[in-house]
Amino acid sequence: MRSIYYQNSRWKFVLLLVALIIGGLSLFYTNRMVHSVRKQERKNMELWANATKALSLSGEFDASLEVLVEIIQSNDNIPVILTDAKRSILSYNNINDKKAAKPGYLENLILEMETQHPPIIIQAGPGNTNYIFYSDSLLLYQIRYYPLFQLLVICIFLAISYAAFNTSRRYEQDFLWVGMAKETAHQLGTPISSLMALHAQMESVHNQSLNAHPSTARNSQEELWLNTFGKDLQRLENITERFSKIGSTPVMERLSITDTLEHSLDYLQSRTPSNITFTKEIAADLPPVPHNRALMEWVIENLVKNAVDAMPSGGQLHCHLHQIRHHLVLDIRDTGIGIPRSRQQLIFKPGISTRRRGWGLGLTLARRIVELNHRGSIRVWHSETNKGTTFRIRLPIEAGYKQRSFRGKFFKHFL
Repeated sequence: MRSIYYQNSRWKFVLLLVALIIGGLSLFYTNRMVHSVRKQERKNMELWANATKALSLSGEFDASLEVLVEIIQSNDNIPVILTDAKRSILSYNNINDKKAAKPGYLENLILEMETQHPPIIIQAGPGNTNYIFYSDSLLLYQIRYYPLFQLLVICIFLAISYAAFNTSRRYEQDFLWVGMAKETAHQLGTPISSLMALHAQMESVHNQSLNAHPSTARNSQEELWLNTFGKDLQRLENITERFSKIGSTPVMERLSITDTLEHSLDYLQSRTPSNITFTKEIAADLPPVPHNRALMEWVIENLVKNAVDAMPSGGQLHCHLHQIRHHLVLDIRDTGIGIPRSRQQLIFKPGISTRRRGWGLGLTLARRIVELNHRGSIRVWHSETNKGTTFRIRLPIEAGYKQRSFRGKFFKHFL
């Protein structure tokens, strides 16, 4: 399975790895800065402690004392608490007065400061010991946590940019698909009209031949060819109608989904290898649901064809139609090769295909038809390798019923 989505996944991993490396280097450099600033603050506090000690031992005020006072007053950002030998608080600085007035606040703060830095001991004289407790400054906290804040802002910006880019790309892809679908329908219209005219002329000639020679036996082989030709033309006309409805609001009719399912299975069963066994289980008294028959038949045919391709050696295809509360539920189960769990979320993306020559658009269009046009949901309900896969389609019984989502409408949602 090759797809640009796998390349995108690798690129996402590479970008995430680069972002982690940049974040790691930023944090490493910041930690070195924090360590350096912390050492400088320790030196400043020791200088402040020596100034306090010198000031307490000096008995007269002179120019040197003025310098000491300036050193002490210069500390305007490091929270400091001065205690005696019994840790009774003598003074504090750079601490909020309202918080300091609360009972026990300064005592608890001393314990917290002691876990950050060992206290500085001041021997002011014989038997006179003081302790200085301090914590990291506000500047140090800002330096430490600024890279995290910066990375958070960058991640938010990248997430918004990525979401906007994905939305723009999705709308661009939708516009291209709609244009290609309508152009395909337009290109198919002319040759189909010519073929329909040819078929009508062949039927007319055949009927005239039978009327001119009533005693002639009817050519059953010729009639079979004409009938097959007519059915295939009808099939081409239905395909053209489906393509023409892509990108436009389809007309919804409250019809029996049972009839839609049986009509699709009747057509597909006659064109499926004989080693594939079709079975169906349809609950009784199912209410009609608003849907577009042509589009829903397209969805069913896509799922059935994928199931047949998953059983190259033959197997069983089972369709179960039943009601669960406000929804009709259609389970299409095969006994094929299964889908690995790692790929179950990717198979609805364009370009994803398990077949070598597959375009990977069938399930993408099926999901678009079910979710956007019919307000329902489609998902891989269960799958095991070499045991089979079950796809589940849920259609609301009431028109306009909003499909509830466990994950929301942002990017992905399933029920």
